[in-house]
Amino acid sequence: MRLEELNALTANPELWNDAVRAQKLMSEKNTLEQNINIYQQQEKNLQDLYELCEMAESDNDENMLSEGMQQLEILRKETHHGELEALLSGEVDGNDAFLEVHSGSGGTEAQDWAEMLLRMYTRWAENHHYKVEYIEETEGDVAGLKSATIRIIGHNAYGWLKAESGVHRLVRISPFDSNARRHTSFASVGVYPVIDDEIQIEINEADCRIDTYRASGAGGQHINKTDSAVRITHIPTGIVVSCQTQRSQFQNRDSAWKMLKARLYEIELQKREAAAQEQRSAQGDNGWGSQIRSYVLQPYKMVKDLRTDAETSDTKAVLDGDIDMFLAAALAGKVGKNEENS
Repeated sequence: MRLEELNALTANPELWNDAVRAQKLMSEKNTLEQNINIYQQQEKNLQDLYELCEMAESDNDENMLSEGMQQLEILRKETHHGELEALLSGEVDGNDAFLEVHSGSGGTEAQDWAEMLLRMYTRWAENHHYKVEYIEETEGDVAGLKSATIRIIGHNAYGWLKAESGVHRLVRISPFDSNARRHTSFASVGVYPVIDDEIQIEINEADCRIDTYRASGAGGQHINKTDSAVRITHIPTGIVVSCQTQRSQFQNRDSAWKMLKARLYEIELQKREAAAQEQRSAQGDNGWGSQIRSYVLQPYKMVKDLRTDAETSDTKAVLDGDIDMFLAAALAGKVGKNEENS
């Protein structure tokens, strides 16, 4: 049993001579223990609810039976979530995630939409007890954001969010249009795994241009307004990353290097995915960076994922961070396709 193996490894004092390996094994051990405890608690809850429903039927107590059925539905959703999370077995699925939002064409409308998306993801993270760290924000000319980068810290953050990369489309009556016309806005989302030291990504510093600067404009509510901001441009790929959160230029530089590593590693993951897709039908998943989801607020209310067909009319809940149905559908769909092609 893996837990017994981990208990033996972590009990060995010599393990702590390698702090990085020790921390990784301890993290795996704690996660495994947590998952086992959750399973055992759910098993106990199921037995308790089964007995409750039997008692309610025996006593012909409709209120008690109704309450029991409601609790069973809650338990069903919890176990389904656990089943999906167990599928997050990719090399970096358990890692933290960098999430970037960039406004598309459309000026103020698109910039406001980018800020709405950032709020949606931060709400989702907070609802799932993840920690959110702001890396970079560039405010819009009038409202909203031109771009923003956050780090979502917690187990399986990347695994859950990796399918969110792509273009998100919003249709609504513009709050910035005095004629109250309907507008369509676009913003792109990119999700990249935070890479630990055990995954080697070679970066030739000669291929990079490093600039330091002062945060432009207002700089964003989460950003320190100092001269320590760092921007790194990876010339061979054209990737640009920046960090403005810390007052120390050294800390911002370190964060920017980590983001660049994450972006380059994501490119490698995309190459693997592209190779796998060559074996799939032409009706497979949309490519990276393509439109993945439509959010319609006018003339009707509907959020629909264009890859999985998952949809809901509760647009307010979605924009408040309730996106689990889309994450689950993307994960379940991807797993199903992998099984078909195995």
